[in-house]
Amino acid sequence: MTDIGSPETFLRTLFDKAVEVADPMRSLAGFLPQKPEGRVIVVGAGKASARMAEAVEAAWGPCEGLVITRYGYQRPCRGIEIVEAAHPVPDQAGLEATRRMLDLVSGAGEGDFVLALISGGASALLVAPVEGVTLEEKKAVNAALLSSGAPIDRMNTVRKHLSRVKGGQLAAAAWPARMLTLMISDVPGDDPAFIGSGPTVGDPSSQADALAILEKWNVAVPESVLAALKKPNRVVAPDDERLSRVENVIYAAPRQSLEAAAELARAAGVEVRMLGDALEGEAREVAAVQAAEALRVRAARRAGDPPVLLLSGGELTVTRKGQGIGGPNAEFSLALALALDGADGIHAIACDTDGVDGAAEVAGALVGPATLALAHENGVVAKTALAENDAHTFFAKIGGQVVTGPTLTNVNDFRAILIT
Repeated sequence: MTDIGSPETFLRTLFDKAVEVADPMRSLAGFLPQKPEGRVIVVGAGKASARMAEAVEAAWGPCEGLVITRYGYQRPCRGIEIVEAAHPVPDQAGLEATRRMLDLVSGAGEGDFVLALISGGASALLVAPVEGVTLEEKKAVNAALLSSGAPIDRMNTVRKHLSRVKGGQLAAAAWPARMLTLMISDVPGDDPAFIGSGPTVGDPSSQADALAILEKWNVAVPESVLAALKKPNRVVAPDDERLSRVENVIYAAPRQSLEAAAELARAAGVEVRMLGDALEGEAREVAAVQAAEALRVRAARRAGDPPVLLLSGGELTVTRKGQGIGGPNAEFSLALALALDGADGIHAIACDTDGVDGAAEVAGALVGPATLALAHENGVVAKTALAENDAHTFFAKIGGQVVTGPTLTNVNDFRAILIT
């Protein structure tokens, strides 16, 4: 027997479940060892890092440390200092906090223990430009990368080669202390080297790799950045000895959240088809593929068949050509609505689990058979909005936005298409 009620409410419930499962207060404590004797230092960065620090102190009590999170993501901690800074483009607050963090871990000794808490967003929040590159120039690079359509792992490769903290350099600064890094993955494939640009993970990429990425995705950068990337004999990856006392553990990842949503859907009598937890690509192109699959499923349905749910995760990209306000999940949703063209019995949700889609304080959007009709009634042209990368404005005008506020976690995008 199927019991889903309103499709919109059901899809939102699935998204909320995916976020809940990844909440550090529910999931982190099981991965903590017993609190070590002696000096313990907690550091971290990311949109979930303050919540992770809160979970650590709930288990261990007050700790010495410093964590950098996004503005508005502050959490109450008794010992760990929480600093808020800008994301996705870094600012002076992040620069100063990163310098203090490097100073803090550099003072650790062989008998000390460093716990690092890393989640998505750390790439922008940990700011320590290489010599010859200013904060303003680093900001320009970040903004250009975000508009380029380059996948997150390629963006992070460039960021590592312009940083004194990424690519294992935070861990190297803490040597010879023992370090455990707990990570929440927001990258397709869950490679720890790309979560927050891997501040505690060595990186084998070269300056030539970073330059090739800038060229392939037509990323314009200041001359000083090119000079830094062409500087001879500069090595990002620390030597093996300085990383020999580091253990990196991914304790929360997109698949866990998708499976939790799938379990909830199955319990309601819905057939679940998993399309993958690590999808990448242009948001509008992936939307076209998934719309075609949803229409195919609808055409094959027979009377009495249970509803079908197409679930997927990963991180889509947008090559910005217009001047609108958008993000990958909203753009996916808008392109999906256009491709479905008001088809009956198909509803969808696409949201970022951190509650922020692109640079907007909006998680994503809901789509249904009435989406394009509502747009017409409100004087909004869907094709024009898509051409201008203005999906957030589109859904704001028709009441289709999903706004969560800070979710305090980040396991990437959540997409669900329900065919009834």
